[in-house]
Amino acid sequence: MSKFMILYRAPASAREQMENATPEQRRAGLEAWRAWASRVDYAIADLGSPLAHTTHVGPGTASTDGVAGYTILQAGSAEEVETILDGNPHLTMPGASVEVLEIIPMDDL
Repeated sequence: MSKFMILYRAPASAREQMENATPEQRRAGLEAWRAWASRVDYAIADLGSPLAHTTHVGPGTASTDGVAGYTILQAGSAEEVETILDGNPHLTMPGASVEVLEIIPMDDL
């Protein structure tokens, strides 16, 4: 079983999304996340959290399609992760996408 970091990308930061949502929209969003997490709890190593872009360090410029949050999942393959992500609330947002990154255990290096 491998661990995968899921990076939630969106054109607006999680902070902006929450600030621009009504209380009802925030509640509905939380319920959607709870329902998804409950359905795939067997694969969740760390449900994660929303993220706010703080700064960019190094050459180049920060991506305009920023990382809005993360989750750590356990699965047998990247294909299984795609199945686990089916119905994930983030993927219902306009312009939103997900990056799936396999975490390489340090003892494998």
